[in-house]
This record gives sequence, C-alpha cells and structure tokens, in this order.
Amino acid sequence: MRRRKAEKRQIVPDVKYNSELVGRMINTIMQCGKKSIAQGIVYGAFDLIKKKKKDMEPLEVFLQAIENVKPKLEVKSRRVGGATYQVPVEIDSERQVAIAMRWIRKYSMARKGRSMKDALATEILDASDNTGTAVKKKEDTHKMAQANKAFAHYKW
Repeated sequence: MRRRKAEKRQIVPDVKYNSELVGRMINTIMQCGKKSIAQGIVYGAFDLIKKKKKDMEPLEVFLQAIENVKPKLEVKSRRVGGATYQVPVEIDSERQVAIAMRWIRKYSMARKGRSMKDALATEILDASDNTGTAVKKKEDTHKMAQANKAFAHYKW
C-alpha cells in the first residue's frame, strides 16, 4: 500500500494569455524540456486560429475545443476470476482535461505534410467545431463505455 498521495504541482500560467490551461497545453506539447519551442508552436497555432476565425478570440476557440474533446467516461480493465472485463468508470475533471490535451497533441502530430503549428491550429479548429479526429476518439471511448455498461457493477 502507498504511504501518501503525490501532491499536485502548481502549473505556471503562460506569459501571453495568463491562462493555466494554455500553460498546460504548452507543457503537453513540450518534448525534451524545450519549452520555448513548445511556446512557439502553441502561440503560432493561436495566431493561425486568429486569422481563420476573426470573430472569436483564439483562447475561446481553444477552450471550446478542450470542452468538446473531454471524455466523461473511460473503460478500465478489471480481472475478476480469471476473466478480464472492460469496466466503464467516470473520469475526474483534471484527468478529462489532460486526456483531451494529449489527444489533441497526438492527432496533430499524426497530420503529416504540414508544420506542427499548422496541424495544431487545424486540430483545435476542428475540435471547436465538434469534428476532427480527437472528437472522434472521444465518441469511440464513450461508445466503448456504453457497450460495456453491463460490467459497471465491477467498479470498485
């Protein structure tokens, strides 16, 4: 058994928008500790969003995208008597945001033949319009949880 729970670190808000959520997105994009490059990618994507959606602020578009990608349920594997069941469980809000950001990053990186700024901007715009691969992943996750609702009583 574990001794104590790991305490949550305070996420530093980003410089430009003073938003903790944008700071978390920069940290999600960052690889090998190169934060300035990650900031360049995220801010570049926000500039592209500003050009494409003149009527909305890029931060609003980003928040809408995160809201549309956040999964409410996921399945976890549980072993019961030699059989493994996919048990649907609800996700807490912190994890919902983390998963949403991870999926946006993953499917932005999967868009080949364009810069990361461009791919990230496109994925965020698609997610804010409730289309795109990250939103499809959320829907698939919810379908999986719905299909395995019969095993919900194994949740503990």
